[in-house]
Amino acid sequence: MRPGERELRRARAYLNWVAEPPAPALSELVSEVGPVRAARLVAAGQVPHRVVAETSARRAENRAEADLSAIAALGGRLVVPEDAEWPAEAFTCFAMPVAQTDERWRAPVALWVRGAGRLDELGERTVAVVGARAATGYGEHVAAEFGYELAEDGFAVVSGAAFGIDGAAHRGALAAEGRTVAVQACGLDRAYPAGHQGLLDRIAEGGAVISEYPPGIRPARHRFLVRNRLIAAFAAGTVVVEAGVRSGARSTASAAAALGRVVMAVPGPVTSALSVGCHLLVREEQAVLVTRAAEVVEAVGRLGADLAPPLTTPRLRTDGLSPELRAVYEALPARAPRHPEQLVRDSGVPLHRVRSALPLLELRGLVGCGVSGWHRVLPDTGRGGA
Repeated sequence: MRPGERELRRARAYLNWVAEPPAPALSELVSEVGPVRAARLVAAGQVPHRVVAETSARRAENRAEADLSAIAALGGRLVVPEDAEWPAEAFTCFAMPVAQTDERWRAPVALWVRGAGRLDELGERTVAVVGARAATGYGEHVAAEFGYELAEDGFAVVSGAAFGIDGAAHRGALAAEGRTVAVQACGLDRAYPAGHQGLLDRIAEGGAVISEYPPGIRPARHRFLVRNRLIAAFAAGTVVVEAGVRSGARSTASAAAALGRVVMAVPGPVTSALSVGCHLLVREEQAVLVTRAAEVVEAVGRLGADLAPPLTTPRLRTDGLSPELRAVYEALPARAPRHPEQLVRDSGVPLHRVRSALPLLELRGLVGCGVSGWHRVLPDTGRGGA
């Protein structure tokens, strides 16, 4: 470790503990004087009133060494903005003028990380897939399919490791042997939810489990809302698969929009309460409607290079028929032969035109003529039917 690096890391660890994120006043102080001096000023209480309000409850307790030892024991690390691994390109969104006008959108002081993936590399080509915890079977299927196909396309899949949509998206990416990132709202010494301990371990094998909360911090509702901005910032775009009217997924979508990221939503049944949030995002023009992973790639990918292939439209044997030929063809019953004179009334086509139309339909293989009259031709049997 280079001279001064240990002090820098301890300072960042202390600042990370001393104030609840996003701590806008503390962030400004760090930007002005640097992390080492900021840590000293905070510990001494020699800071502006706004910083005092954010740090007074914890400033007397310096847990930096204990927290660094705890993350090392987990096989993890503290990643700071001064590290080459810091996802600087992804986090440039926090410096956007729109983001700067709202104190909720501040970059983290540091990130606690467990996993083999480097944050700077994982953040290069990344999509967030989020949604309801109490997801439907439809929602989980879509999330897993998106996770799988995005991973196959080389994207890292980011989510919050919760039950429902989050877990399905992570598992889909892992099934494709891709990389995925879980952003936690608690210290990494505890798995949340506890039932996803195994999933989090698998995520860490090739990707990363990250948090801006030091070891020992418990999950809490307000921390999930704060955490959501990191999910949004880390990804080029956020896909909301299922969401209620009020939901954490919609909060992630709001963060993504504020940070200049692409917001996408998956449609669902109009009768499903878990798709109302998605439909509102689309209706209010806050999100792009997507129905397949290729459309997600098109929305966040390279301009002109990651276009979604067009959907193929099934062709019918009768495509391309003129209105008159179609009328004569449809006047033929599905299973009974008819003479031209019998088709005039049902088709509305004069007899001489019916007589001209039938041979043209025969050339297309749509009708045939027998001793009992003209009949439809099926493609598989050559006789009768619709």
